[in-house]
Amino acid sequence: MYDAPAPQLTEAELRALDAQYCSWGDTVHYLAQPKFFDTCDGSYMYDAEGRAYLDLQMWYSTANFGYRNPRLNAAAHRQLDVLPQIASQHLHREKVELAALIARDAEAKFGAKGRVHFNVGGAQAIEDSLKVVRNARDGKGFMFAFQGGYHGRTLGASAITSSYRYRRRYGHFGDRAHFVEFPYAFRGPKGMSKEEYGDYCVRNFARLFESEFHGISDPKAGECEFAAFYAEPIQGTGGYVIPPKNFFIELKKVLDQHGILLVVDEVQMGIWRTGKLWSIEHFGVQPDVLVFGKAVTNGLNPLSGLWAKEELINPEVFPPGATHSTFNANPMGTAVALETLRMAAEGGYERTVPEKGAYFLEGLQALQKRWPQIGDVDGLGLALRAELCGADGFTPDKALLDRMVAEGLKGDLDVGGKQMGLILNVGGYYKNVITFAPSLDITYEEIDLALKLLDTLLRRCVVN
Repeated sequence: MYDAPAPQLTEAELRALDAQYCSWGDTVHYLAQPKFFDTCDGSYMYDAEGRAYLDLQMWYSTANFGYRNPRLNAAAHRQLDVLPQIASQHLHREKVELAALIARDAEAKFGAKGRVHFNVGGAQAIEDSLKVVRNARDGKGFMFAFQGGYHGRTLGASAITSSYRYRRRYGHFGDRAHFVEFPYAFRGPKGMSKEEYGDYCVRNFARLFESEFHGISDPKAGECEFAAFYAEPIQGTGGYVIPPKNFFIELKKVLDQHGILLVVDEVQMGIWRTGKLWSIEHFGVQPDVLVFGKAVTNGLNPLSGLWAKEELINPEVFPPGATHSTFNANPMGTAVALETLRMAAEGGYERTVPEKGAYFLEGLQALQKRWPQIGDVDGLGLALRAELCGADGFTPDKALLDRMVAEGLKGDLDVGGKQMGLILNVGGYYKNVITFAPSLDITYEEIDLALKLLDTLLRRCVVN
């Protein structure tokens, strides 16, 4: 007997069910009334009334190539019809080809042979990387990481994430990282240039190894207690903070001197967000381990992974079963990721992303001249930031950004007589930074629209 489909629930009914049955432990309920969306396309999300919301964060830099990208969606459909499922003890073509593509690219860029290991989420790949580096350094569990750094909220990843609030309720397995100052120039020492501040941070880090009383190493024995340094080349959740060009070169010299591995977290900034496949390419150093995720599948199917140098991950030192996830190299994810990398290589993003980013940054700088509440703007490619402050241009103003986020989601911003919305993301040490991660295929007209919408929001939300 045919059963008619159940009637579609109203938004009010859905909110009642959410209040009763959904965990609120994820990130949805920061707003009292989280927004419902029905469809998406390109740079836009759409509500039930068909109202458009220009999205300037694209699922936290996951949908880098736009929502419902036709070529990537088609790749997912093809794989769904051929080999959508396979147990992870078997091989499939897409896994091997994707690993080879990433490893060969890394060897060409970093001059080191390596291998690729897959998982399903950024934090899970970070956990795998912790196993790789601890194994390579005889079980040493201590790690360095940066203040403002974010690497995930699983127990191991939260131990190397500087925000205590992610550990406060639960503690963590293993040892919490030793957190090192990151050259956040806008809030650095007065009178120092960005480059001088970067040198200052490296020198302070190097001094930790001068005496055993810093609790880091035994200079007489030449032994360090730390296995690796975890770093986002550009801080993500920390507010898209961009270090000076020479910073990582100087930092890597200190790490190599003391046998400490450099693990770069490219989960948010990788996959051409900055105009390079990996953001570390801008800084001229060779990582020992590189972790990726998010945009590698444009968000269509969970997939993450890591690349590590051969001596860290070859089968003799990292044998079968060293780490495992049922879905770690799933064919849907690897097929879409393979198509993502092929499409991007053909798409000229190494040229278009810097060009669009420079245009967007110039527009933000023009807004900054009109609004003293924009204390700082910066960007690399299409990873951009605008730090919101009080009228003095420096005191963090989280409340202003909170108002802008909420007002943008009302969908009633008037642009040329058309009502629409704007989706913004909150970041930064003081939660007062708009972190911009638009589609890499955003048009210049959409960038102009974004700037108009931001100006409209500021006029609505700045309290005189």
